[in-house]
Amino acid sequence: MANATDVVSAIKELTSTKQLERSELIDLLKDGLHAALVKRYGPNVRSEIGIDEMKGTIRIVVLKTVVETVEDPGTQVALEEARFEDPEFQPGDVLEEEVPFDQFGRTAVQAAKQRIIQRVREGERSRIREEFSDKVGDLLSGEVQQIERGKIVVMLNKFREAEAIIPYRDQNHREHFHQGDTIRAVLKRIEETPKGPRLILSRADPLFVKALFKLEVPEIQQQIVDIRATAREAGSRTKIAVSSRDDGIDPVGACVGLKGSRVQAVVNELNGERIDIVPWSSDPERFAKLALAPARVARVFSDPDTKTIQAIVDEDQLSLAIGRNGQNVRLASELTGWKIDLYSSREWLERGGEGPLFAPLPAADKGVTDVALTEMKGLPPELVAVLEQAGKKTLQDILDLEREEVDQLPGMTPDIADKLMAFLNEMTEDGEDEEPEAPPPTPTTPPPAA
Repeated sequence: MANATDVVSAIKELTSTKQLERSELIDLLKDGLHAALVKRYGPNVRSEIGIDEMKGTIRIVVLKTVVETVEDPGTQVALEEARFEDPEFQPGDVLEEEVPFDQFGRTAVQAAKQRIIQRVREGERSRIREEFSDKVGDLLSGEVQQIERGKIVVMLNKFREAEAIIPYRDQNHREHFHQGDTIRAVLKRIEETPKGPRLILSRADPLFVKALFKLEVPEIQQQIVDIRATAREAGSRTKIAVSSRDDGIDPVGACVGLKGSRVQAVVNELNGERIDIVPWSSDPERFAKLALAPARVARVFSDPDTKTIQAIVDEDQLSLAIGRNGQNVRLASELTGWKIDLYSSREWLERGGEGPLFAPLPAADKGVTDVALTEMKGLPPELVAVLEQAGKKTLQDILDLEREEVDQLPGMTPDIADKLMAFLNEMTEDGEDEEPEAPPPTPTTPPPAA
């Protein structure tokens, strides 16, 4: 029996700081001692290791097979030598050779220690992966441990062993933190390094805003309200699009909260960053109109092939739709996933109107320029026949025709020409007199906190 109180105490202290279970501690210690035996007796060594944690003792026994001719001294013992211990030994029996702990030597003890440290680190890495693999997008809190080369090193509150950093590109550069400050950030991803997994946190990613709303809005936690899309320029402005699974719950109102309390809590965490909350829509044209809020959009036209939206706004709404340095339209485009081209009503007309400004909105699978004259209501069949004979088969082909051009078309009579001009004039007047649709709800953004 070898007394190893100091070794047991030292290793217990080492492993207890790593939050290991008692059974794990014993297994690690046995594994480390076995590594020391391997270093002394060879890789095939068999052993029994008993640890009495209460007494602080370690009993190490090497098992050797009794043979007539020894080929492996680490696992075999000669019959003659074994009979010095017990005359009854026969070939094939097993001799238990107790090894005093103090015979291990400094090198062997160091091998055991290194093995334990290695196992502790491997266990830490596995626990970090298990703990955080399904928490990407979740909000984590901790303390700023240090700031080095632009990155913020964070010590997490609930898992202090995990290496967590906020890289420079994932910081809101209008914020300034110091060592010891409490900080919250979203888990963006887990990065594998030679030293093990590293948690990459962010305060600049749209995921951070999404995580904050999830914290503040119970309907999002209960999955009644969904954040369907986000677009953000950190420190300046964020747009989010929300929808509800319950027709009785207004998703925008749920995110705003009573007197703006919920959105204000998010704005405070973001140091006054402006937040636009708009309803989500599966219709890209309607969604684009909502996303461009607070600007009022008169008309929109979409081209599914190029995923482009043409939005027409009144002159007094153009600067609002564009936003400072183009920010509003840029975020609206990111939110919808479509490229948005803005036109003032005057510019649109100067470009020729391109038809869609005055024409009814096309079906979802049909572009405005492809609307056939045969599908247009109000055009007599004889007029359509004359136009098709002249190569005018779509609405786009006739929108810009003047009276002189109409009179020169083959087969055109004054009576048919009058009907065509009346039709075109009626469409133009409808387009000009049409009241713009009600604007989308004004983005709810309370004033920044003082």
